[in-house]
This record gives sequence, C-alpha cells and structure tokens, in this order.
Amino acid sequence: MRVAVIGAGAAGCFCAIELKRRRPDAEVDVFESGRKPLAKVAITGGGRCNLTNTFAGIRSLAEAYPRGEKLMKRVFRTFDHESTYRWFTGEGIDLVAQEDECIFPASQDAMQIVRLLMRRMRELGVNVMTGTKIDSVSTLMGEYGCVVVTVGGIPKESGYSLLEGLGLDLIPPVPSLFSFNLPESPVCKLMGAVVENAGTSLAGTRFKASGPLLVTHWGMSGPAILKLSSYAARHLAESSYEATLLVNWLDSGEQETRALLEKIAKENPAKMVANAHPEEIPSRLWEYLVSKCGTRDDARWGELGSKGFNRLAGTLVSDSYRIRGKSRYKEEFVTCGGVALSNIDLETLECRKHPGLFFAGEVLDVDAITGGFNLQAAWSTGYRVAATIAGKE
Repeated sequence: MRVAVIGAGAAGCFCAIELKRRRPDAEVDVFESGRKPLAKVAITGGGRCNLTNTFAGIRSLAEAYPRGEKLMKRVFRTFDHESTYRWFTGEGIDLVAQEDECIFPASQDAMQIVRLLMRRMRELGVNVMTGTKIDSVSTLMGEYGCVVVTVGGIPKESGYSLLEGLGLDLIPPVPSLFSFNLPESPVCKLMGAVVENAGTSLAGTRFKASGPLLVTHWGMSGPAILKLSSYAARHLAESSYEATLLVNWLDSGEQETRALLEKIAKENPAKMVANAHPEEIPSRLWEYLVSKCGTRDDARWGELGSKGFNRLAGTLVSDSYRIRGKSRYKEEFVTCGGVALSNIDLETLECRKHPGLFFAGEVLDVDAITGGFNLQAAWSTGYRVAATIAGKE
C-alpha cells in the first residue's frame, strides 16, 4: 500500500504516524511545500502549543466549532479530546490544564511536541519531503493507492489549483479568529484594560459571545472578541469587516445591571460616581464609560436621578463601537471555508466522488474558536483518516 499525504502539519503528520503504526508495511510519503514540517504547531499557543481543551463548559460542539459540528461529532467517536490527552501522555509528554481549560505541555514548549512527532515519523519510516510543492492531486492519485490532503487551509491566490479538475464543491476561505479595529475610538486610549467576563455581539445579527475582553491600542481583542470573530467570520468578510460591535461590560441583563448600580449608590451616596464602581470594571474604563453616557465628572451617587441610572445601565449593557477592519490575533491564522463537507463521507473522511482521496485538518470547512479546538480537529480528523485507510485491503 502506497499513501501520499499532502501537508506536514498537525493533521498530516499525525495521520502518517497512526497509519504506519497500524500498517507497518505501508509506504507513506509526506509532501510539504515549506522548509520545515509542523511549522504552525511550533508557534501555536504563543510557542507553548495549546494541544487541546478539557471541553469543560462546552455544552454543544457548535459552541467550539462554528463550522463542522456534525463532522466533529462523528470523528470524536474514535478520537476525542480525552484520547488526545492519553495519546500524548502515553508518549511521555506531561500535560497541564489551565484555568481557562486550555491544555498545554507542562514544559510550555511547543518544540517538545514537534520533536516528538518528528521522532515518531523517523522511527516508523515515514518519508517526509520538505520543499516539495504538489500542484495537482490528480497526478498523485495515479501514483498512490490513497492520497490524503491536509494542507492548512487553501489560500485564495492558489486558485484551488491543487484540487482543480476534481469537480469538488469548494467554499472560498476567509479569515477567522481576529481582533477588531476601532480606528479613532477614544476607548483605544485605555489599552491594556481587561474585563474578565464581558458579552459581545454584532448589531442586527444573532452572533454573540462572552469571555475576557482586552482593550488594545487598535481596538478590542481577547476571547470575547475572538469567539465572536469566529462565529461571524463569513458575515464580517461579506461586510468588508465593517459592523457595529455591542459590548455588555458585565455580561448581564439591564435589570440586573441597574440593581447593581443602585446597590453601589446606596452604599456610597456621597462618593462621586466616577470613584465608586463595579469591581469587575477597571477604574480607567469605568471613568470612560461614566463620561461616555453623559454623567458629570463631579456627580455623586446620591445625586444620580432615574435618567442618570438608565443612561449608565444602558451603556454598560449595550455599549456601541464601529468596527472598521481586523487584525490577526498573535500567531493564529485560522480560516473558515475550504472543501465542503458535502464532498466527503463523514464517517470515513473519504471523498465521495474519488475513492482513495481523503481530507483532514483545516483544508476541510471545519474551524473553531481559540483554545486548542483547532488543533484537536487536526488530531481527530488525521486519526480518523489513518484508521480508515489502515482498514482497506
């Protein structure tokens, strides 16, 4: 059995390792256009490699995977996040779970993961050929019994040349996981301010998210923004990254927020509004919000009338900002789009039109929010393809 794997990223390398373990007699060739295998793994998670997530608090896979939930449900039956934990600890990698449920190697060194995967491929006899660009899948299909495409998303400029002539439904890729640019917004002067649990949404849509929010010198970032960018990736692309961002600074309803403000007023009637605030909101940000809603700088809590409470509560619950553009989040460069899932058998990840052709990883129209979920998709889909091919005669 001869198998070609296109792409030496997480999905491709993991697939090659698992395939050789099941079928030592198979000849497995991995083709990588770049100079180094696993280059993206080496820098993910800020160079610490966020391998997976505990999935604690994830009520539905759709929360983690805005696109590809049904596929992930299928592949999780054979290899889920707990399987990933066991696989890497079984290979001698100590893992730790952070408070945010992200799982990293205890060494906090992504290269430990890269070295492990490279070592296993060498030991198993996987042939890795770097600096080798494959221009056509069709050509390889004539030379190999099975071909696995695991390239990390399909760049627009490629014109899908890799998959040309196969008659597949391809969804144009657009960026996911990015922060929002708020040019000329006064809030940017508060760069570094963090709210641990804010709610975010896009006006006029159903897209919403919550979590820590970070004010930056260009706009806003943090999990609450990154999740929202993932959920609304295609909508924002179609809107040329212009939209109205609504921030609920306490991630609570207006009635609940007003009750909190009234409690603060009752306990601090003589204090200025700008000086007594909800503990969840940093003082600098609070002063900005008080000013934004029209409250006088010298106003005291005991003087704040009904209209003043309403304006302040309204600003806290639905603070509006104009998004004009995006910025890539650190080393993340996830895309949504790629090979439509209608092209493949969701159980085996084999192409319906072309037996022997498989897809795994980000080349599929599957992507996730930040937190280790995208790498988990790579491990799970790579494993599923390996198991399928290994079972073939």
